Amino acid sequence: MSNHTQVVKAYLLDLQDRICAALQSEDGSAQFVEDAWKRPGGGGGITRVIENGDVIEKGGVNFSHVFGSTLPPSASAHRPEMAGRGFEALGVSLVIHPYNPHVPTSHANVRFFIAEKDGEEPVWWFGGGFDLTPYYGNEEDCVHWHRVAEKACAPFGSDVYPRYKAWCDTYFHIKHRNEPRGIGGLFFDDLNEWGFDKTFAFWRAVGDAYIEAYLPIMQRRKSQAFTAQQREFQEFRRGRYVEFNLVYDRGTLFGLQSGGRTESILMSLPPQVRWSYDWKAEPGSEEARLTDYYLQNRDWLADPKLNGGEHDQSV
Repeated sequence: MSNHTQVVKAYLLDLQDRICAALQSEDGSAQFVEDAWKRPGGGGGITRVIENGDVIEKGGVNFSHVFGSTLPPSASAHRPEMAGRGFEALGVSLVIHPYNPHVPTSHANVRFFIAEKDGEEPVWWFGGGFDLTPYYGNEEDCVHWHRVAEKACAPFGSDVYPRYKAWCDTYFHIKHRNEPRGIGGLFFDDLNEWGFDKTFAFWRAVGDAYIEAYLPIMQRRKSQAFTAQQREFQEFRRGRYVEFNLVYDRGTLFGLQSGGRTESILMSLPPQVRWSYDWKAEPGSEEARLTDYYLQNRDWLADPKLNGGEHDQSV
C-alpha cells in the first residue's frame, strides 16, 4: 500500500466515524449496526446501517477499500488508457433517508483511485461531492446547503464551486424523466490537476462539509408535522432516486461490475418506495412546486431575495 493510499485510508475511516456519530446523536434512538466484510477479488470494507429510528428511516455509511488486477468498464470507459491497469479504490459513500418527508434525503461520497501498470507511473485521482434531494422544498434549506458547499470550495479558487455545482446538476439528472434528482450540491471526478497535497486537502474539505451542510436541515425539519398524503408523495419521489441509482450512478455501476458486495452497494435504496402508472402531482400544489420550482438547476446563491434573509418557510 502506497503512502498516498495510507493517508487516504486513515482519513476515510475517521470520516466514517465522525459522520456516524453525528447522525446517530441527531436521531436519538437508533444506532448504526456495523458489518465488516471481505471482497473475494481483493479488499473489503465496513458497512454501517441505521434503520427505523426516530428521524432516520434507513441510512448507510459505507467504507470500502477494494483492489484488483483490471479496472472495470465503468472506471475506464471515458479513459481508455486506463484499461488493463491494476487498481485500488477507496471511498466513503453514504445515503440518509429520513422518515419525515420534510427532511430531505442526502447523499455524499468521497473516493480515491490509484491505477498502476508495470514500468509506468501510477495514475491517481480523487472524486466526490454531496447532493440533496428534498420532497417538500424549502428555500432556507437550499441556500444553506449551497452556502456550505461554496465555503468548502472557496480556498481553492473562485471558479471551483460554480464548476462543481454545474457538474453536480449535470450528473444527477434523470435523463429518461428529464428532471434533476434533487437540488444539487457538488460533484467532481478524476481530479488530479492540482497535485496530490492540494487535491487531497480539497477532497477532505468536501468530506468534512457534509455534516455542516446536512445537520442544521435535519434539526429544523425533523419534528415538522406531516400527513399520510405527504408521506405517499415522498415514496413516489423516492422511486426517482432508485431509478437514477440503478440506471446511471457511476459508483453503483463500478461496485457491481467490480464484484463488490451487493448489500453494501445497494444500501442506498430506500425501504419504502412507490410507483403508480403515469402519476402526476396536482397543478399548483406543493407537490407540483417541487418539480416546477425547486428541481430546476437553480443558482441558489445568486438570488438577492433568497440571500437577504427573506426565506420561504412554507412547505
